[in-house]
Amino acid sequence: MSQAIHLTAANFAAEVLKSEKPVLVDLWAPWCGPCKMLAPVLDEIAATDDRFKITKVNTDENPDLAGQFGVHSIPTLLFFKDGEVVDQIVGAVSKKTIVSKLEALTAIPAVSV
Repeated sequence: MSQAIHLTAANFAAEVLKSEKPVLVDLWAPWCGPCKMLAPVLDEIAATDDRFKITKVNTDENPDLAGQFGVHSIPTLLFFKDGEVVDQIVGAVSKKTIVSKLEALTAIPAVSV
């Protein structure tokens, strides 16, 4: 399996917007206590479930990405499907909640153009 992918402005489009898999984007910072609590949960999901792509954005190093999505509190989890944000969670939540949101993404039909 894989591990969480660290995002920057340089790789965001390729890893998230153009991904064929649903993507969870974790916006976090090293000083954030709830972010530290959430990190091992996200790492575990990344390591054990390849249906989804788990990614992380350090908001201290990439404030423009946080601003682009109107993130004012961290941790914020953005759920992408077909390059669009389809759901979000603000704050630390259980693994069950995160997995439930991710599994819901696989049930959403892809938008055809």
